[in-house]
Amino acid sequence: MRRWKQCLTMITAGALAVSLGACGKGTEEGKAAGEALTVSIWDNNQLPGLKEIVGDFTEKTGIAVEIQMVPWDQYWTLLEAGAQGGTLPDVFWMHSNYSQKFMSNDMLLDLTDKVAASDVIEMDHYYEDIAGLYQFNGRIYGIPKDYDTIGLWYNKTMFDEAGMAYPDETWTWQTMAEAAKKLTKEDGSQYGFASPASYNQDGYYNLIYSMGGSVLSEDKTKSCWDSPETIKAMNWWYDNLVKESMPSQQVMAETSSDVLLGSGKAAMVMQGSWMVAAFRENEYTAANCDVAVLPKAEDGTRISIYNGLGWAAAADGSHTEEAWKLLEYLGSEEAQKKQAELGVTMSAFKGTSDTWVACAPDFNLQAFLDMAENMVIRPYTKNTKVWEDYSQETMVKAYTGEMTMEEVCKDIAGYMNDQLAQE
Repeated sequence: MRRWKQCLTMITAGALAVSLGACGKGTEEGKAAGEALTVSIWDNNQLPGLKEIVGDFTEKTGIAVEIQMVPWDQYWTLLEAGAQGGTLPDVFWMHSNYSQKFMSNDMLLDLTDKVAASDVIEMDHYYEDIAGLYQFNGRIYGIPKDYDTIGLWYNKTMFDEAGMAYPDETWTWQTMAEAAKKLTKEDGSQYGFASPASYNQDGYYNLIYSMGGSVLSEDKTKSCWDSPETIKAMNWWYDNLVKESMPSQQVMAETSSDVLLGSGKAAMVMQGSWMVAAFRENEYTAANCDVAVLPKAEDGTRISIYNGLGWAAAADGSHTEEAWKLLEYLGSEEAQKKQAELGVTMSAFKGTSDTWVACAPDFNLQAFLDMAENMVIRPYTKNTKVWEDYSQETMVKAYTGEMTMEEVCKDIAGYMNDQLAQE
């Protein structure tokens, strides 16, 4: 989950400084103000629903809550600076790219004993892999918020004009590649498929794992980017999609795939369930687009890479008891059901997401729930951000032809193994 940042506006450094100061609970001024718990998130699409949910919490407990929306890139700057200066928000979202770093450096409130004493929170209620993202050395540092899967979004109008059947559960990756090639126009006015070099969870990771490859060993000690299966899958990706039906990497770097879909430039893109609210509110995608399950490999394997956020609290916060009460409520079955009903996201509490499909009735959201039948957790380690940034930057060289795909895969593996050895 990360593409939501493309839907958010940027804030200035001055605004960030103001926001950071406003989050401070470690100062006497912050404590004196203490009227509301500060909660930081990065996705504006989720804000209305979350406001309603925390409003329920305030009504039940009398504890006021102020939600602060900070765009993705500035969000982590704020949190890291806040952790160093003792000015973290009371409660905030945590992501698998950063959770190991924050947990291992004692930045997050240890919730283990609170969970054990709770009549509301039981970790078995959540998807095991999501819960595992926010545990370290046998301790719990986050309450699972949601989970996401990946679907194949497509432009119905383009398919209709070409006289082609829509994507469905019978499609293989080869079916998709052939359709994408047919839907690509030589004059560059329309592309059959778009997926930039930086898209992994919502891009080639799904193909790699469907075709028997992987990115990281199960024990998280070795990169699998150089495995024969992974290289074969990525060569297929390049030969059948990058070369045949995608815009140039430069175009995709300047215009994200959701924008290409929403402006009638791309016939198909892969995007996560977190994009539903944005697509629902976009007049063009709402009128012209729909979503299907991802294609399957020739042997029938269909896999979605999935991820999920966690609710965390500051270890040195001045309102840790109130923060825990909010975390406990946000992780409750009641709040998780409402999160799904309001269309905020699919919820991490098992069995509470069925109503989510009704939040955008013009889209086949059941596809995202169907993809949950065979999921692989998004690869992560302590330093995910470091090796993932490198892999995304290096993948550009394959897309542009500067290096072969095999060379890129082996290069990424070498760098990643160096980083893993340091962990």
